[in-house]
Amino acid sequence: MAYLDHAATTPMLPEAAEELTARLSITGNASSLHASGRRARRTVEESRESLAEALGARPSEVVFTSGGTEADNLAVKGLYWARRAADPARTRVLASPVEHHAVLDAVHWLGEHEGATVEYLPVDSHGRVHADALRDAIARDPGSVALATVMWANNEIGTVMPVRELADAAAEFDVPLHADAVQAFGQVPVGFAASGLAALTVSGHKIGGPYGIGALLLGREYTPVPVLHGGGQERHVRSGTLDVPAVASFAVAGRLAAGRREWFAREVGALRDQLVEAVRTAVPDAILGGDPAPGGRLPANAHFSFPGCEGDSLLLLLDAQGIECSTGSACTAGVAQPSHVLLATGTDPDLARGTLRFSLGHTSTPEDVEALAKAIGPAVERARAAGLS
Repeated sequence: MAYLDHAATTPMLPEAAEELTARLSITGNASSLHASGRRARRTVEESRESLAEALGARPSEVVFTSGGTEADNLAVKGLYWARRAADPARTRVLASPVEHHAVLDAVHWLGEHEGATVEYLPVDSHGRVHADALRDAIARDPGSVALATVMWANNEIGTVMPVRELADAAAEFDVPLHADAVQAFGQVPVGFAASGLAALTVSGHKIGGPYGIGALLLGREYTPVPVLHGGGQERHVRSGTLDVPAVASFAVAGRLAAGRREWFAREVGALRDQLVEAVRTAVPDAILGGDPAPGGRLPANAHFSFPGCEGDSLLLLLDAQGIECSTGSACTAGVAQPSHVLLATGTDPDLARGTLRFSLGHTSTPEDVEALAKAIGPAVERARAAGLS
């Protein structure tokens, strides 16, 4: 099997798996005051310190969550509610149209149920939001903006955003900026303090950690209204008994991801370049998505549009040959829908239906690329023939 879907989830790092399994049999609620509870609390706080160091943050800024989706919802909804409560005029939410659905659906929900006015920022043909676009959007009515959210790097086409420039533009108007950095962590430099962000989302299973654990890095001056109510275990903005084994495993994965980032960018990036060349050789009219400059995209991402194909058909043809990847399009009532990311970049809807994302990771090999190189040409021919029949 050639697994080329690491952006969806990547295999656990052996060190993170060892940490997880070693702690599964250890009893202790980190909120308990007895010895077992104190031991669990020590594990949590040491893990918090480790993850904070990996992300260039203070330990007090790390709020553990159940994953990226919860962290995104806490940032977007919680900051909106807090800002609106302090100033009822702040009802505008600015978002890029290429966000992951964890953000897109959250801002849409605010518009449908909480009186928010949702505005989508323009992106260029590579799917990138520029600081001037954010600045202009805020400047139209600065006092009405509750928050802005722009992902650090796109999960489909891999384009990296100018986060520091965006944060500086938002700060000119005292607008908090949130970024989903789930795909960026471990691939490009991610430093919370250096970014100027108000909030940042990361997830365990995208960096070799376990499922079901993530974090929201939250500036100490921000107190979002909780999405979950209960014991207030995490800074009184996130309730729930902490999953101590997962927290510890996440911290190990985070430390390794940060420490190996340069190696990852160099080695996996070179393998990605081989994959891009292989696909272009086999299918000369395939169109590379996102920023074509290697420095402007994630090193593990290769996104292609295949004219005359349906992405889901291509995916299944490759899957039948043991090659696993993903398509950015969605299927509704059996009909393929074009990727919202590509539509935002101005891509033709028919072309946006015929996309595949190949994403590499720490277990990827040259043999994976060779398998794809042999299979992609015949698969495209079959998919195009099926579309004509």
